[in-house]
Amino acid sequence: MPYRPPTALDRLNSAPAAELDALLREVCASGGWASAVAATRPWPDAAALLAAADAAVARLDEAGLREALAGHARIGTPREGDAVSQREQSGVRGAGAEVLDQLREANAAYEARFGHLFLICATGRTAESMLAALHERCGHDPAAERETVRGELAKINAIRLRRLLEEAP
Repeated sequence: MPYRPPTALDRLNSAPAAELDALLREVCASGGWASAVAATRPWPDAAALLAAADAAVARLDEAGLREALAGHARIGTPREGDAVSQREQSGVRGAGAEVLDQLREANAAYEARFGHLFLICATGRTAESMLAALHERCGHDPAAERETVRGELAKINAIRLRRLLEEAP
């Protein structure tokens, strides 16, 4: 059988537990999520890893969901020096002061209503579209919004995992 260089998936499958936990926590800050995903390895392919990630998001309890949310920057204010936050929220770059002010106000209203920051998969979205989503989701009841947050978290995790799988081993 010809030699095949190891892939990023091979690296994840063979990583020591502590290293894998650190890598997975860069994807999602929830320790419960990282543990649940790690428990499903080895993954035969990327689809299996992504399915494990989605299943782990679906099983997060309230504390795990809050822990996951704590790893994200507020929409409209990417964290300084955080390349992931800057990349994912690139749609707010160049937004006018008025839109950024409206995002701050809408974030505050959302946080007052739901008790946590607004989470949206910002990749590829403009500041204006995120603002519109923020206004729309403020009208959700708490249970519906919790499920919307899970869906957005799953999207973000999938993007981050795909990026991790594209990295050279």
